[in-house]
Amino acid sequence: MRSLIARELRLASRQGSDTVAALVFFIICGTMFAFGAGPDPKLLAGLAPGVVWVAALLAALLPLEKLFGADFEDGTLDLLLLSGLPAYLVALAKSCAHWLTTGLPLLLIAAPLAIMLRMPSHFVPLLLIGLVPGTLIFSLVGTLTAALTLGARRGGVLMALITLPLMMPALIFGANAVMAPHPLAAFAFLGAILCLALPLAPLAAGAALRLAVE
Repeated sequence: MRSLIARELRLASRQGSDTVAALVFFIICGTMFAFGAGPDPKLLAGLAPGVVWVAALLAALLPLEKLFGADFEDGTLDLLLLSGLPAYLVALAKSCAHWLTTGLPLLLIAAPLAIMLRMPSHFVPLLLIGLVPGTLIFSLVGTLTAALTLGARRGGVLMALITLPLMMPALIFGANAVMAPHPLAAFAFLGAILCLALPLAPLAAGAALRLAVE
């Protein structure tokens, strides 16, 4: 599995445009919300957690269509599934690679974006704490929907329609936890969603990959 993750990271480093596009989209999306809401600092501060979370969710969707697409088209996916590595571990490795190349960079630039949106500095650590499990959930669920829509016509549109409702609970709890009087409950729900997604999403994605290559 580690060799597969390393392979995915090497491919991502050679084709860094996907990661750059996701990060640029994240910044542009947050900036456009700021322009649309107006210059009122109090309004921007109240909207900042939701804006950052929504922008992170949409940015995480961008590379998903290519997560299995290239390997499916050139036959690499068949070889991976025939290599003896369980299908769920192939899906889990893809999820890890997606988080390392998309989720982690989004975490690194989330704080500057939140400060630009006038979020009080003492709320920024709470935002980042919530985004750690949140981006992991985005990667796990995104990998599942990418596997489910593999080979489908208009797969990108279908994937977005499936993914967005599944990610809504994490989005709601994560955004509300930042400025809530008692954020521990929201963080507990985020942790519960992650604990549920961590075993189930790779298993379901692996089964979907098996069906796609048959």
